[in-house]
Amino acid sequence: MHVDIRRIDTELSLPEYKTEGAVAMDCAARVDTVIPARGIAYVPLNIGVKPPKGYTVIMAARSSLHKKGLLLPNAIGIFDEDFSGDDDEYHAVVYNFTDAEVTVARGDRITQIIVLPFDRVTWNEVATHGVATRGGFGSTGV
Repeated sequence: MHVDIRRIDTELSLPEYKTEGAVAMDCAARVDTVIPARGIAYVPLNIGVKPPKGYTVIMAARSSLHKKGLLLPNAIGIFDEDFSGDDDEYHAVVYNFTDAEVTVARGDRITQIIVLPFDRVTWNEVATHGVATRGGFGSTGV
């Protein structure tokens, strides 16, 4: 599948799969960004993506992000297919859970993205589902 992507800084690479079996492509910071202790910052990711109609872009933290003392407070980012204007740049919202400043350096790969199809739904409201209640939150054991 071909997807339109725009780079703000062409000296940085496009998101790319790092292994043959990778599902997601790594995204890198466009500029050095300092995240204050116990604070939040927005890290520009150097790209704007225009997924095909019926597709979305999902962003998640790379599994190593916690080693920097950072996490994504919203867990994942969901980019609508129409968030693709000429001035729209993807950003990662990062939270520093340490007691010291953390710097994300230009070029640091901090998130990963997947392009996925989606269907729009219409609701069929019912009074009951007609199946037994399961519980959830560990109801089947740990």
